[in-house]
Amino acid sequence: MSDVATSTGRAPTVFVPSAEALATVLAPEARPPRPSAWSASMTFGWRAMLKIKHVPEQLFDVTAFPIIMVLMFTYLFGGALAGSPREYLQFFLPGIMVTSVVMITMYTGVGLNTDIEKGVFDRFRTLPVWRPAALVGMILGDVLRYILAALVILGVGLVLGFRPDGGVLGVLAGIGLLVIFSFAFSWVWTYFGLVLRSEKSVMGVSMMVLFPLTFLSNVFVSPTTMPGWLQAFVNVNPITHLVAAVRAAMSGSSDPSNTIWLLLWSAGFLVVFGTLTMYRYNRR
Repeated sequence: MSDVATSTGRAPTVFVPSAEALATVLAPEARPPRPSAWSASMTFGWRAMLKIKHVPEQLFDVTAFPIIMVLMFTYLFGGALAGSPREYLQFFLPGIMVTSVVMITMYTGVGLNTDIEKGVFDRFRTLPVWRPAALVGMILGDVLRYILAALVILGVGLVLGFRPDGGVLGVLAGIGLLVIFSFAFSWVWTYFGLVLRSEKSVMGVSMMVLFPLTFLSNVFVSPTTMPGWLQAFVNVNPITHLVAAVRAAMSGSSDPSNTIWLLLWSAGFLVVFGTLTMYRYNRR
């Protein structure tokens, strides 16, 4: 082009578009408003549910696993501990419901770790949305799994002979308390999902924490039958407070002490591990 300009004696013509022309081409309409924190979180929650639609095998842990737990422990321990499986089921079913749902919460951290390793969350953090929306939405999506697992266990229990004296309202209250605790408790595994390097590490640490919490509690037997040194741990175990509150709600009574402790534990998990998770997420 320089040779042509030299031979003709004229400089090449350069087209410079006006600001109005650029605005017409690049932004013909007004920019859409930025989504609210709630809207963004619900969108990511819908993404979590769509993952279940495309990979239905993910529902194995909230369907087959709870059924196996109920049948196995009812008929394995029922006759020895309560004289008959049906009598034991009245005491046992709220506890195994808590155990199954609380164990499912660890998959929140496993799923987060998998998405991070695949680079999915690197893309999410570049979007013009509320930054924690991806994490909050993922956990909100998992709440559906918790409810589904609780309903599956309740259905199996009703077939086997479980009869909640609290009726429908008592059952709804018990499941509501369980969902509140599980939502708060899942932030623990979300933090581990950010800190640990692989999904196997997250699962290993989760099981190491969950097994003592769920088995050293009042799920299977009353703490009064345990040695004094073990009762000291069982009585301060958050799972013990949760089981007692759910059991009382389903039986049609109330347990204000354990319910208050349950809500305090839930608030503590949410504040402490929610804050740690956001701090780690923003600096990862």
